[in-house]
Amino acid sequence: MAEEQNNGGCSESSCAGCEHASTCESKKEDFRVPANMYTQVKKVIGVISGKGGVGKSLVTASLARMMREKGYTVGILDADITGPSIPKMYGVHSMARGTEDGILPCIAKDETRIMSVNLLMEDESAPVIWRGPVIAGVVKQFWSDVMWGDLDYLFVDMPPGTGDVPLTVFQSLPVDGVVIVTSPQDLVQMIVKKAYNMAKQMNIPVLGIVENYSYIKCPDCGKEMKVFGESHIDEIASELEIPVLGKMPLDPVIAEAVEAEKFYEAQNPYLKEIEL
Repeated sequence: MAEEQNNGGCSESSCAGCEHASTCESKKEDFRVPANMYTQVKKVIGVISGKGGVGKSLVTASLARMMREKGYTVGILDADITGPSIPKMYGVHSMARGTEDGILPCIAKDETRIMSVNLLMEDESAPVIWRGPVIAGVVKQFWSDVMWGDLDYLFVDMPPGTGDVPLTVFQSLPVDGVVIVTSPQDLVQMIVKKAYNMAKQMNIPVLGIVENYSYIKCPDCGKEMKVFGESHIDEIASELEIPVLGKMPLDPVIAEAVEAEKFYEAQNPYLKEIEL
């Protein structure tokens, strides 16, 4: 390691966690891992957030459902290894099956193909207590070892923040663009900018931003109540020059589909018609 530093060089391990990895002049290697030989994906879309608890998985599944309803073939790679939720939303509890050629993703009732760490564990409620490099390695395997088949879209549900796993996804997978998910609080401007700047540093296009928890509608009078405060999404989007893809309220119908594990039947009317 000392010799590498004296020579001004970098290794893959030393670059893996560096925020300047995408622009480093001394190490501009391509860290992308090859897809499984039975995988042909036209577009890989990441769904990111600067912090947790903003409904990133809900937006991921909503985008996947939107594309399924348009007739596209869709998959979801659940890269939120320590907090996987996608399989349960779709009512998928069977374990993924391995073959000599790779791992077969599980298929939801709307034919969405799903891979998550929960589908590899006998007890899906067991905690995943792994260090960052191990988690990053699993995410890579979800691309290189899973036989996704022919997909129009693969949505990647990323963990929150700008740490190891989002960096691994950006470096290892051929990500065509990202959607940022946020909420209405005042703190959101700084948090959105962190996610936006990370994507830009990694040369990944930001396709737009979705605000969750925008309001709740009174079931009696229909008045919109801003539970989390006034929205700042339009001014942030204008400053960053990215489109607002939707403002999602707390909707009991969508929440019921999640709780009933029937998201394969859900519709999200709050997202605009998006050409990803």
